[in-house]
Amino acid sequence: MKEAPRPSEQGVSAVRDAKVILFYRFTPLADPEAIRLWQHALCTSLRVRGRILISRHGINVTLGGARDDLTRYVRATSSYPGFRGLDVKWSEGTGRDFARLRVRVRDEVVSFGAPDELRVDEHGVVGGGVRLSARQLHELVERRGDDVVFFDGRNAFEAAIGRFKGAVVPAADTTRDFVRILDSGAYDHLKSRPVVTYCTGGVRCEVLSALMNARGFEEVYQVDGGVVRYAQEFANDGLWEGSLFVFDERLTLDFGDDTAVLGRCEGCSAPTSHYYNCADLACRALILLCDECAAQHSGRDCRPAHAHAPRTRRSDACGTT
Repeated sequence: MKEAPRPSEQGVSAVRDAKVILFYRFTPLADPEAIRLWQHALCTSLRVRGRILISRHGINVTLGGARDDLTRYVRATSSYPGFRGLDVKWSEGTGRDFARLRVRVRDEVVSFGAPDELRVDEHGVVGGGVRLSARQLHELVERRGDDVVFFDGRNAFEAAIGRFKGAVVPAADTTRDFVRILDSGAYDHLKSRPVVTYCTGGVRCEVLSALMNARGFEEVYQVDGGVVRYAQEFANDGLWEGSLFVFDERLTLDFGDDTAVLGRCEGCSAPTSHYYNCADLACRALILLCDECAAQHSGRDCRPAHAHAPRTRRSDACGTT
């Protein structure tokens, strides 16, 4: 592993050129702890922050920082043989997208709760769905029409503000719910149809599509690069509608001024795509509120009004692509 390059000067220019990057790589890692130590030292030297999850199956990265420093990070990380040719997704940042750096070793880089089901080799996930580019996805829909099923591989709260048109949205509060949902037979009626899985940056669908194939779904696809890559091609002019939930302090990402507002305020049901953090630090929930309700509920404590509703914890949301 090469020595980390020197970081660029930080300051006003770093905020002006702030970016957020997403990428993952499924590849066998013999010593995840050594990768963790290297990645932590590299990010610290470049003063980039975010979340990196590492397992024996590979790596999952969401980082923010100055463009030049992130470029140096990608170049250094790509020097490791298992990480060559990374598909890195870039978006505009604020310079305050992540409060800290977290680099951890886990059983899974995406927490489906099924580490022993996942098989990877030097080419990636074994038995996953067929990857479709944005244009290939459109070609499939043109050929097969309404027979195509979009299957949301994210948590249900993410789909509340944006999703592919007509998508099936499982009632998943966390990624770990998907194995239970699939095993329940709730979607067995879709097994003979073309099913297109999708998620934010593609990593969850690598695993989800493999789990679906293993459970007898006959024709499973995945949107290559997730919604982020799809939107780079079509923005709001294709099959996606609404905002995209993202895993940093921005919380949502729009693909233009004409972005449809699909979400509904939990206070008054007005259209909104704005999530707010519950003020109760012990709760750590995200609340979907319009600006007026957010102003009126200055404490933004979700418990009195929404004690019955499923909540997402910020710690659950952070860093999943």
